[in-house]
Amino acid sequence: MRPPPALIRAYLAFSAVSAPLWRLALKARARAGKEDPARLPERLGHAALPRPPGKLLWLHGVSVGETAVLLTLLDRLSQARPDTHFLLTAVTRAAADALASRGLPPRVIHQYAPVDCPGPVRRFLAHWRPDAMALSEMDLWPRLLTATHARGVPMVILNAHVTERRYRRRRRFARANGWLMDLFEAIHVQDTRSRDLFLDLGAPAAKMTVTGLLKGAAAPPPDRPDARAEIARQIGQRPLWLAASTKTAEEPQLFEAHALARENLSDLLMIVAPRQMAQADATEAAARARFAPGQIARRSRAEPITPETTVYIADTLGEMGLWYRLAPVAYTGNSLPVPGQRLTGKNPFEAAALGVMILHGPDIGNFREAYARLHAEGGALEVADAQAMARAVGQAQDPAFRAPYLAGAARVQAAMMQPLDAAFETITAMLDCPRV
Repeated sequence: MRPPPALIRAYLAFSAVSAPLWRLALKARARAGKEDPARLPERLGHAALPRPPGKLLWLHGVSVGETAVLLTLLDRLSQARPDTHFLLTAVTRAAADALASRGLPPRVIHQYAPVDCPGPVRRFLAHWRPDAMALSEMDLWPRLLTATHARGVPMVILNAHVTERRYRRRRRFARANGWLMDLFEAIHVQDTRSRDLFLDLGAPAAKMTVTGLLKGAAAPPPDRPDARAEIARQIGQRPLWLAASTKTAEEPQLFEAHALARENLSDLLMIVAPRQMAQADATEAAARARFAPGQIARRSRAEPITPETTVYIADTLGEMGLWYRLAPVAYTGNSLPVPGQRLTGKNPFEAAALGVMILHGPDIGNFREAYARLHAEGGALEVADAQAMARAVGQAQDPAFRAPYLAGAARVQAAMMQPLDAAFETITAMLDCPRV
């Protein structure tokens, strides 16, 4: 391995004296509700659970989206390797809450990842002694990665991609970025565009393989059958649509679309599931700009859906599978044009896996490849603005209108298992290779 570039050496030197700053930051985050005070020792490398015997695979994702992708892979690995245990780490409290709500596969332990300074990293690795490590996407912490590599632990990056914004930011540090990526045995990249950008950032060409979008192979979010039955009873036979993982900036357009659609479907119900639960108050404020307070209900306040409810705000964690199973059509979020902003799209495959017709806006930069596949098979409908959204929502209440879109999405979904197969094979090979 070539020596680290100057920027990495400087970072590691700062990391060596950064523990007091990390402790202050963690306490501040705990006061703000962003860290679990009871589990702060985990962030400092103090394990809350013993290491199980035998082989241990460590998988890491930053937050909810990255760890959700890993759960499908963990399901498969836990079935195929009954003698292996699995450590799943994340950084955010939201990820921990989502995992607790969803539940973990057999022999999977969740812990918070350690902060990136010597003591926590040393304690974490000395306790867990992983046999291999898989990183979902691109959470590259130099101290943690160099220490893991120094212990001879083989590592793989899964589902790697780079946005234009991240590319421009990392381009200034290409040597450091390339050096860190070269610590990995293999790098699974979502698409050829990301591969080319990573090459320009110094990533080793021989280690990169374009495998596709791992999120496309993910199992759908879990159901809540009892809750779904009660919500379905409240809705009755009303037409409805779902706006999933919405950003605050685009929500006024979505409520405008709903108001327009209701001109032809007066009993149409909109379920809106905001991307950030903490911003649900802003979602409600945007809804109130279009609809009377008595027409708006919120899940977090346990308010029921009544015949007067026009907008139902689904502002609870871990229930997206419930909403997708209720709605015949969904706007998959984060992609309508917003002046002064560039939204980046959202994974459409949760909706596809559950037989929901997919609507999306034109700003899909992070998921361009996924939507291109869907459109090649006629599996999604792009809408440019609120007026087009209103027309599509109304048309999609007809099963005959939805049918060709659902069939196209199903064909794409069936072809999306390659990334999961590739990840499984790479990790299996790493675990079965004798450690030197």
